[in-house]
Amino acid sequence: MLRGIHPLLGPDLLHALKTMGHGDDIVISDANFPSGSMGPPVIRADGVSATAMAEAILTHMPLDTFVPETAWRMEVVGDPQAVPEVCAEFQEIVSRRAGDFAIVPVERFAFYAMARKAAYIVATTEFRLYGNLILKKGVVHPHEVEFGR
Repeated sequence: MLRGIHPLLGPDLLHALKTMGHGDDIVISDANFPSGSMGPPVIRADGVSATAMAEAILTHMPLDTFVPETAWRMEVVGDPQAVPEVCAEFQEIVSRRAGDFAIVPVERFAFYAMARKAAYIVATTEFRLYGNLILKKGVVHPHEVEFGR
């Protein structure tokens, strides 16, 4: 354990978040997402929900303020206007942790195409359908860095 680090962030995920740069994407995937065949490195988060992982990641990672869209979720197949409960929870977490960012719905195969370009995929055991989220990393400003505490 370390002070100030969310306990769900293990060493592999901490390393991933630290190595990601401004504009890199990270996918938080549910239990049904084809994480292993997408291409980016997969970090397992077994026993963790996608919403808990989003909370943990956004505790430390800022979202990109230099682009119009910085967070995406998968649309419901056959009902693109639907907002599953898990996606409403993602929006609440993003708003509370990162600020005034809208999560943009993306068609399933377009979401897969975006995921293939991500820096990492965090594979959770979220069992609710459509529990998938892509986040674009922003900039950590000098005044946000703490030393010697």
